Amino acid sequence: MYKKILIAADGSPHSLRAADQAMKIAVCDPETLVEIVYVLDAAVVKADVLHHWNDLDRTDLRKKRVIAVEEKAALAGVKFETKILHGEPGPAIVKYANENQVDLIVLGSRGLNGLQEFVLGSVSHKVAKRANCPVMIVK
Repeated sequence: MYKKILIAADGSPHSLRAADQAMKIAVCDPETLVEIVYVLDAAVVKADVLHHWNDLDRTDLRKKRVIAVEEKAALAGVKFETKILHGEPGPAIVKYANENQVDLIVLGSRGLNGLQEFVLGSVSHKVAKRANCPVMIVK
């Protein structure tokens, strides 16, 4: 069915639910590769550094956002790889998926950004509009 599934991980409850759904699909075919993608947005990272310049745990916080999804993949027994991308999340995910022949993108309906709570998340909206493959948006 799907040979390569991309999961957009940001540590939000929505992305963790998306990972659960992706694992249900991935276990159906032992050849499926799950690519866990985390995007470092330069603007967010810069603000993070400026506000938390003396806090060495910021890198650990970003790793924790991905580790939860990696643990779900390991528990489900699926093959997975983790990729760290740089840039604005929506376009970075679309570019990666389109260039790497991803068969399915699975992401949460909203991420960690509080401004996105009023509408469908801007990242999920951008990905759904521009990806060349099917996109599953998990509420």
